[in-house]
Amino acid sequence: MIQGIWQWMLYLMAHKSPSYTGEQIKVLEGLEPVRKRPGMYIGSTDEKGLHHLIKEIVDNSVDEAIAGYAKNVWVFLDDRGYATVADDGRGIPVDMNPKYKVSALELAMTRLHAGGKFEETAYQASGGLHGVGASAVNALSSHMRVIVKRDNKYWTQEYKIGHPLSPVKPTSSPEIKKLFPFLPPAFFTLPSGTVSSFIPDPAIFKITTKWNQNIIAEFIRERSYLLAKLSTHLVDLEHDTERHFYFEGGIKSLVAKLNQNKKPIHEVIFISGSIKDKNTQIGVEVALQYTDVYSETIESFANVIKTVDGGTHLTGFRMALSKAFKDYMLKNGYLKNNAKGNEELTGEDLREGLTAVIFVKMSSNEIQFESQTKAKLNNPEAQSAVYQVVREKLDEYLEEHPQEGRKITEKVLLAARARIAARAAKEAVIRKGALEGASLPGKLADCQERDPAKSELFVVEGDSAGGSAKQGRDRRFQAILPMWGKVLNTERARLDKIIEYQALKELLIALGAGIGEEFKIEKLRYHRIVLMADADVDGEHITTLNLTFFYRHLPEIIKNGYLFIAQPPLYKILHKFKNIYVYTDNELNSKVEAIKADDKDANIVIQRFKGLGEMNAEQLWETTMDPKNRILKQVMSDDAQKADLVFETLMGADVPPRRKFIQTHAKLATLDI
Repeated sequence: MIQGIWQWMLYLMAHKSPSYTGEQIKVLEGLEPVRKRPGMYIGSTDEKGLHHLIKEIVDNSVDEAIAGYAKNVWVFLDDRGYATVADDGRGIPVDMNPKYKVSALELAMTRLHAGGKFEETAYQASGGLHGVGASAVNALSSHMRVIVKRDNKYWTQEYKIGHPLSPVKPTSSPEIKKLFPFLPPAFFTLPSGTVSSFIPDPAIFKITTKWNQNIIAEFIRERSYLLAKLSTHLVDLEHDTERHFYFEGGIKSLVAKLNQNKKPIHEVIFISGSIKDKNTQIGVEVALQYTDVYSETIESFANVIKTVDGGTHLTGFRMALSKAFKDYMLKNGYLKNNAKGNEELTGEDLREGLTAVIFVKMSSNEIQFESQTKAKLNNPEAQSAVYQVVREKLDEYLEEHPQEGRKITEKVLLAARARIAARAAKEAVIRKGALEGASLPGKLADCQERDPAKSELFVVEGDSAGGSAKQGRDRRFQAILPMWGKVLNTERARLDKIIEYQALKELLIALGAGIGEEFKIEKLRYHRIVLMADADVDGEHITTLNLTFFYRHLPEIIKNGYLFIAQPPLYKILHKFKNIYVYTDNELNSKVEAIKADDKDANIVIQRFKGLGEMNAEQLWETTMDPKNRILKQVMSDDAQKADLVFETLMGADVPPRRKFIQTHAKLATLDI
């Protein structure tokens, strides 16, 4: 077995092609499909899709690091809206492709499915799929320029919405310094490298073309964790800020970061190896650690692409984890054999409190994702490779570290006992409750509609507001469930405690889909669940408690986009017997200024709504519940790592991380007590 990422890099360098030339660039089709259907290539044309562009270019540079060439990646953002990515890799080939009679650089940048990643001799592993990354970015940019340094010579080509403005031509370092004065001096001392600079086309990205430094920093940091000793640099020229990332420990450091506000019960376990499947070499790295929390945090990557929907490598890990620990527990007397083979122990028990990172590296010629957005890995051989490596190395670890094995076993068995105890309570409430046709909660004012896709449930703070909501609703499709006061903090509550809590029990019965391993999304009675609380500090706290409950115990509701937060108005402006409702302080100021501009002697009365109960049924309907006028915020979790950290920090048991968070962000808070 080859140990560690740098041993893997040495393997790649030992087996790589001696050259990376234009002959290795292969072409399949042109760029027009990208502009016609951009969502097929970058997922969407909103902020998420916008930042997918820069991910594609950064990943091309990171591929050079995976192949053992690049050691630095620079990202620059300027005040014109350009993003510029540079690396010290080999540089894109610029020689003439013998088949297509055009420069290899031009092929890579202007044709879909054109790139060295089709040729296994050029890239043994890469994050890009089918070579569409750079060309798709070019197609969706109003302007792009690429500069290549190879053999101490500079070459460049410029593009407009994917079309070259001239052939690839030589250039010089003074010209490059004039165009990109911010490039580090070290770049000009390197024998090779690539610079890609582009600005997104506003005709495609109509919502926004503004880069978010924090989003970019997150995925750059992520790649730095995966590739130990890779230096990545993010420079915001507009705001004169720099951020640099370098991690010696690789994914071990990432697991430690994920667990920074949790209490680990042992040191991080690091596993690495490689498996040859037919002609494909698959490198595997896994880092894992158990903590004292009840939830699991597992992240998976394939060639540095974060596979948010998992895939075969994640399945292989879970199978190996289950097999290794069950065998270990049986062998050491922690479990007893029975007619079914052993005592009841589920995958959820084995993963409670587990934080793990799974990272596989395989030939870019063989890797298969579910789509161009690369959310899920499909290669069956990856499952087998991860299973073999993790199973073998985990067996060895448990044999050599009996004390750590005992701690993990105790954690798993405690989870199993708690689950079994909770199941009895769950079955009594859920199975004999709404799921079996028993009466719905008395507080629930249900709607007439029985199609979940057309039904809404408003979870309302307080009986007073609940009464107004019941009177003001459209009973055809809107249901109301009042919940008085602050509910249980479920961040560290087990299911048996949740089921015993009356308000949450009523909510679960109203939803009708169960909880935990018995949750069935197809039984959910409403596809729009709206949290509605007062627009004050207490209301925000109640919303946070409810969000914690859904995120930790009903995550499928969030994943499917069924959870929303109502936005009641902050102010009512009374002018000439007309009510004007506004939702922000800025909106209030602009409305008042507009009224005064038209009526210099205006008599304006402003009322601040601090509670939903201050509005009557008609006002609540008109401002907060009427689909024609209301504002709803959809709850989404694009970054599970960040969401997990925020919930653990704000709602967990440890006070110091929460105090630090409050002190750090206190100046950003707007309090209206």
